[in-house]
Amino acid sequence: MAADPFEIVGVIAGIFGVWLTTRQKVWCWPVGIVSVVAFIVVFFRARLYGAMALQCVYVGLLAYGWHAWLHGGEDRGALRVTRIPRRLLTGLLVAAAAASGIAGYWLRTRTDQALPYLDGFATSFSLVAQWMQAKKHLENWVVWAAVDVVYVGMSLSRGLTLTAGLYAVYIGLAVLGYRDWRRSMSERIRA
Repeated sequence: MAADPFEIVGVIAGIFGVWLTTRQKVWCWPVGIVSVVAFIVVFFRARLYGAMALQCVYVGLLAYGWHAWLHGGEDRGALRVTRIPRRLLTGLLVAAAAASGIAGYWLRTRTDQALPYLDGFATSFSLVAQWMQAKKHLENWVVWAAVDVVYVGMSLSRGLTLTAGLYAVYIGLAVLGYRDWRRSMSERIRA
């Protein structure tokens, strides 16, 4: 079976975009938009509707992140890496857990979704991770790593080997991103 050109574009732009994110380069946002638009098509064809809908939401979140990184900091300047307040993190994770169950149930009962509960989990927690990333909260990388593990399995189960490889690379990039963002935050605090 020939590789899907949308999947190829999504994978290449996705890896490049996340690598730019680990380096805190603002170009990560428009590159990310290219990737998610390609994956809207890929996930629709694979009947992973939660993942597809998530890509649609990402277009807006990526535009928000682009703006936030440029103008969301002090005096409308660039954002800096920070830790998320523990209470906010707990609330976000509880909300994502509840949303994943609701989304999974809805996908199972209302669609021909291939993996409803896993897709509901990955979709809900991805939204939390993406928002945290847009706000430059260090802990976004931990949430992304957990989500990416789920996406590797989902992608393999649907025959999307390039996409599974992409999410495996994302796990490594999440480790790199966490390390680099933590270093950036520590250097700023020491200065």
